Amino acid sequence: MKVPEAREIEPFELASRLEAGDPIRVLDVRAPLRLAAGRVDPVPADRFHNIRGSEFVRLADPASAIGLDPADPVAVVCGNGNDSRVIAALLEGRGYEAWSLRGGVTAWMRMVIPRELTPPADFGRLIQFDRIGKGALGYLLVAGDEALAIDPPRDWDPWPEAASASGARIVAVADTHVHADYISGAPDLSRDQGVPYYLHPADNVWPYDETPGRLEFEPLSDGMELSIGGRAVVAHHTPGHTEGSTTFVAGDLRGAGVAFTGDFLFIESIGRPDLAGRMEEWTGDLWRSLERARDEWGPQVRLLPAHYGEGERNVDRTVDRAFGETREASSTLRIETEDEFRAWVESHVSDPPEAYPHIKAINVGLAEVTPQQADVLEAGKHECAVG
Repeated sequence: MKVPEAREIEPFELASRLEAGDPIRVLDVRAPLRLAAGRVDPVPADRFHNIRGSEFVRLADPASAIGLDPADPVAVVCGNGNDSRVIAALLEGRGYEAWSLRGGVTAWMRMVIPRELTPPADFGRLIQFDRIGKGALGYLLVAGDEALAIDPPRDWDPWPEAASASGARIVAVADTHVHADYISGAPDLSRDQGVPYYLHPADNVWPYDETPGRLEFEPLSDGMELSIGGRAVVAHHTPGHTEGSTTFVAGDLRGAGVAFTGDFLFIESIGRPDLAGRMEEWTGDLWRSLERARDEWGPQVRLLPAHYGEGERNVDRTVDRAFGETREASSTLRIETEDEFRAWVESHVSDPPEAYPHIKAINVGLAEVTPQQADVLEAGKHECAVG
């Protein structure tokens, strides 16, 4: 059957318009159970509609049946952008301004949006790449004509493009840790650019049974300095979420520097220590990392994590908070004893997603995956935080 002609909207354009407050309704025509594998957001609840496409086509009046106001434009969403074209064409035939989301939720989950942050002193540019489908963040830090890429996903094209636009070239790529919720693009980006890939060696292992990984990388160690345009980025070993979890610090750790914390410390939570089934051991590591941060980090140091929840955004949609503000607002960071901390962690962790061990195996070079399989494994928001 020939798919009806329908206008399409790119994921980036839809995201930009939604964030700008355009009164766009989103009609997701997948089965309701599929929403857990990812959905288009941010959309106010009264502007998000979910009904199977097979049921929608039988509606005589979508306005009265599901509240789809014909005065508002509609973005129709499905898994890969095929069924949504049929529904969008049907809506246009009924007088709606409608588009089909090109590539569907699959493309939405892979999209990243660059957001400018104020760089630390003596650095030229700092870009936060927001993968809004997953709630995941990566970074590009520029000094002079050199740049460091941190935590890029498998769709890493925006990183070298942004470096080039800044008059710089990527000279190093780093992961704060081996990720469990998405497939890292760091090894591939480093090979493409012909530059080192940095990772703490404790993470070059499948932690569920200690099988050694097969990654080619430059090992990080605590206190090690990476030079970017003549400026130092210092690696701080902050284990707990993983054994090799590393925070990268640019600028003054006691002053207004920035800390790329990975999944060690989020704006309103911490990284979960249970993903490898070693919660007792790793909770102790996490406690000691928190103690060190509270002892050594100044209140003005800005936290730049690898993940976020929607409520952790700033007004301009960036995710960036001073450590002092986080300590003041977070009851977790005010816990005074390790026993109390362990009890809090145990009462707040949930069952980890089934895909995470597989993603870990891919990220340490022990398994391969097709792009289509990767889309399935990565589907949905991250579940890397405690709570």
